[in-house]
Amino acid sequence: MPNAKIPTGPGYQVPYAAQVKKETGILTAAFGMITAPEQADQIIRHGQADLVFLARELLRDPYWPLHAARALRQKISGPPQYGRAL
Repeated sequence: MPNAKIPTGPGYQVPYAAQVKKETGILTAAFGMITAPEQADQIIRHGQADLVFLARELLRDPYWPLHAARALRQKISGPPQYGRAL
């Protein structure tokens, strides 16, 4: 449908990923305006998808994984050779 109107908003494509995962049992990725660490975490924790693609959010903030880990109070480490940059 070339003229289909798809409402957009945070996580607007997540229900599609959840449905594909539920009906097929295949590993599924969610994407579509996923910007907050808590949002990505909930998608995975609730089993709506197995992977979250961040796309534009990583273009806006290439350190998003580090910021997300801090926001979610998770300890992560980078490659040893990056030690001085972290």
